[in-house]
Amino acid sequence: MYESKGRRRCRRVVRGSTRMKVKKLQTLVPGGRGLQPGLLFLRTAVYILQLRLQLNALRTLSKIYKP
Repeated sequence: MYESKGRRRCRRVVRGSTRMKVKKLQTLVPGGRGLQPGLLFLRTAVYILQLRLQLNALRTLSKIYKP
C-alpha cells in the first residue's frame, strides 16, 4: 500500500516537472505561448529547422566574404 502511494507521488512530480518544461518551452519558441503540447512540439521542430537553415546560410556567407 505504501509503495502505491509513493508511485502516485512520483507520477505527480513527473507530471509537474513535465508541465514546467512545457511552459518553459512555450516561452522559448516564438508563437509557442498557449499552444497545446502536440502543436508546441511541432512548432519547436520547425523552429529548430529554421535556426539550422539560418546558421548554414550565415556560415556560407562568412566563407564567401572571409578576407
